[in-house]
Amino acid sequence: MPDPALPTSFDAVVLAGGRGSRLGGSSKPEVVVGGRALLDHALDAVTDAARTVIVGPPSVARPGVRTVLEDPPDGGPVAGLAAGLAALGSSSCELVAVLACDVPRAGGALRALLDAAAVDGVDGARLVSTEGRPQHLVAVYRSSALAAAVERLTTVQGASMRALVSELVLVDVLDVDDSGADADTWADVERLDALLSREATATERIEP
Repeated sequence: MPDPALPTSFDAVVLAGGRGSRLGGSSKPEVVVGGRALLDHALDAVTDAARTVIVGPPSVARPGVRTVLEDPPDGGPVAGLAAGLAALGSSSCELVAVLACDVPRAGGALRALLDAAAVDGVDGARLVSTEGRPQHLVAVYRSSALAAAVERLTTVQGASMRALVSELVLVDVLDVDDSGADADTWADVERLDALLSREATATERIEP
């Protein structure tokens, strides 16, 4: 269920590409975790976005959500993000949430990321693990700053997210409850499936 307290003045880009090589070539966006496809968990997280763009092949399209693909395909996350920003266009909101589709619990961090990114003088906010690992694809950026960062790159094909954000002023939001855990391998999928199932059961017990 969407959080009614989340601001509505943000757009969202959900990255749903990649080859799923560590999942035996399976379509990662369609892998089921906690009873739902990974992509649908990501879309649930940004239900309150003014506009949402999925970046991925036509096979992952969802009704009512624009789907685009970088050209050429498989150009990496920066190329996908550039395609998503282009699809949003110049009338985008001040803030844009960027989510990889394989982080099914990212919604738990979205409020904190939006609040941190809205602070004056910063270009965005990213989730950071307790070990200090930044999650640039579980983040909220100022749309203008992110678009300018894309323009500064010589090419987006194969570029790293680290290179893209190297000149941005980002707030680190500590991931205290493992919201950034990703489903990169089948072992990850099994662990997250069990965790989400336990959380769903606990919620059902609390709700009247």
